Amino acid sequence: MKDDAITTENTELPKTEATVKLDNPLLRGANTITEIIVRKPQSGALRGTRLQALMDMDVDSMMIVLPRVTTPSLTKTEIMLMEPADLLQLSIELVSFLLPKSVTLDSPQN
Repeated sequence: MKDDAITTENTELPKTEATVKLDNPLLRGANTITEIIVRKPQSGALRGTRLQALMDMDVDSMMIVLPRVTTPSLTKTEIMLMEPADLLQLSIELVSFLLPKSVTLDSPQN
């Protein structure tokens, strides 16, 4: 996973993406996907879901939002076939982007 923030001359920029290494790579045709980048969602990427459901890491809500904020863009079918541990890792990264700055600034850094 990437650092929580990028530091440039006494100014910390909030992270806008995180890389998740999959425990169980996905096969897409002849390609093997071993890493997924999760981008910080804009409000439009959250349409069709409830924020509380996302914060609860509801699987159906994750299947709606993750294809909109991942590179390579995951399909709903790929998410349905994904190992639960990998889905959990992706969900944690997505939820971390939804937290307000006051919560993330108070949390210990890795």
